Amino acid sequence: MSPAEGIPLAISGTTRLYGIMGHPVTHSLSPVMHTFAFRQHNLNCVYLPFPVPPAQLAQAVAGALALGVGGFNVTIPHKEAIVAYVDEVSATARAIGAVNTVHVRDGRTIGYNTDGEGFLQPLRALHLPLTEIVTCLLGAGGAARAVAMALLAAGCPVLMLANRTQARAEHLVAMLQESFPGAQVRAVPLAEAARVARQSGLLVNATSVGLHDASGALLPDTCFRPGQVVYDLVYRPLYTPLLHAARRGGATVIPGLDMLIGQGAAAFQIWTGLPFPVEAVRRLLQPFFATASSASQREQRAEGP
Repeated sequence: MSPAEGIPLAISGTTRLYGIMGHPVTHSLSPVMHTFAFRQHNLNCVYLPFPVPPAQLAQAVAGALALGVGGFNVTIPHKEAIVAYVDEVSATARAIGAVNTVHVRDGRTIGYNTDGEGFLQPLRALHLPLTEIVTCLLGAGGAARAVAMALLAAGCPVLMLANRTQARAEHLVAMLQESFPGAQVRAVPLAEAARVARQSGLLVNATSVGLHDASGALLPDTCFRPGQVVYDLVYRPLYTPLLHAARRGGATVIPGLDMLIGQGAAAFQIWTGLPFPVEAVRRLLQPFFATASSASQREQRAEGP
């Protein structure tokens, strides 16, 4: 019996359908947590995975609208491409250049990006004073872009970006400075990441490094200290080599599961206007990490719900 079983689920002609579009999408935990949340609120809704090859994205969006789907999440590789296929895009999603949540309302598809809000939720739970903390962000891809914009919008005073490809980091810095004039954002060579991380109050890994249990540590143990917060967006394994190293150094750690739940909570709020059962969902998902297969670990990426 799976953790989600045990709660009666009745399907009827009035059941509302939600889901997630991706390729691949069989690894996603979103169907488990959203269907559970719907049941917790006694809503007649279900949430299913929709495997959508890239060439069929436009047809999939049109089909969802035609079938009366209430909303859906979007994961890799569609988060940027889907912007062209929805009727309206929120200001945040437009600035990030990616959509991970679509709400169907009055026959129109509206795209949102809840990654930034999902990222911030566990930091707010720690009452972290984001307006006073220097942050080091590793990575310059889509996840890093959403995280950086959320941090700057929350008042982050200094943001240092380190990425394997310096040019990509510098491109992201230029985009952020255009969106947040006067922001103190700087790209640093990857060789300087350890020094910058050591000086930062918040360290965020927005790369896929650490995706496998066998991965080496992203940074040496000397980078971590008490009073520091280390956040890894990778959520399989639940505690990556980076987080283990940070714990050894006395830092407070935040696993990627927290962001997964946070972005899902924000999407659920958009669709229903109701609160997401965060702690109950966290307990629900724990067994999945204890039994996760190596195959699902290879499929999962830090950027997808």
